[in-house]
Amino acid sequence: MSAARADARTIGLDIGGTKTDGVVVGADGAVLAQVRSSTGSGAEGVLATAEQVFAELGRELGEPLRCPVGVGVPGLVDVGRGMLRHAVNLGVDGDDLPLRDLLQQRLGVPVVLENDVNAAALAACALVAADDVVYLSVGTGLAAGLVVDGRLRRGEHGAAGEIGHLPVDPAGAACGCGQTGCLETVASGRALARAWPTPDGPPAAALFAAAAGGDVHAVEVRDHFCWGVASAVRALGLAIDPQCIVLGGGVSEVGEPLRVEVVRQLRALGEGSPFLASLGLADRVSMVPQHYPVAAVGAALVAAR
Repeated sequence: MSAARADARTIGLDIGGTKTDGVVVGADGAVLAQVRSSTGSGAEGVLATAEQVFAELGRELGEPLRCPVGVGVPGLVDVGRGMLRHAVNLGVDGDDLPLRDLLQQRLGVPVVLENDVNAAALAACALVAADDVVYLSVGTGLAAGLVVDGRLRRGEHGAAGEIGHLPVDPAGAACGCGQTGCLETVASGRALARAWPTPDGPPAAALFAAAAGGDVHAVEVRDHFCWGVASAVRALGLAIDPQCIVLGGGVSEVGEPLRVEVVRQLRALGEGSPFLASLGLADRVSMVPQHYPVAAVGAALVAAR
């Protein structure tokens, strides 16, 4: 057995459009080291950033790392071939990029590629100790990772869980996907930044603080945003009927106030429908703990599977 396979630890890299989170996870699931770095643009930028974070994790632990690496990336991922395409936020579009093989050459260890939200869904399963879980990522966009009977559901084209592109308002805003009135135009970090622009800090934190302070317009914007998140939860609940629905993503750093308002909206949606109310969707919603690197930990779990 090679040194890489003999090491019980795994590494997870969550490569996003603005930052890359890296973790080393022990056999017991504990995070042993964590590094964050800005992500370079384009294929070469992504590769260089991953190599840098990998090296810094080794320095954090004081030793070279020879364990497998799981990599979570946005876009359409062909897991079997290790290919990435349409990762526009990374500056990678067009032809398939053999990201897995390129990273293996750079890092010198086995690499497994996965969609970032799918990877996070695996970590969410571990957090709630369940096998039927939907992880709803409310970040720059809106997407879900689906785990059914303990197995990721990727879909025929790797598009399972693209709930953000479900149209809900024919008179709504144009979506980057080419449709109109998608959930992502209402319930995402990008939508929130448009609805509640702020020069300093994350708009979600500013919005929820203003709403808590009694700003009437802030309450309206917050409620519409949380209605969108609740609508995504409702759609996923009706389509998948999971045991647990876990909220995560950048906007979830707002913390418990987000869960409370989404639950309130879910209960309001059920007021006129005994059928919907009977499903108890509000009672299935939980959140990733604040500041927990769920996508990076999930990527490490991908490497361990």
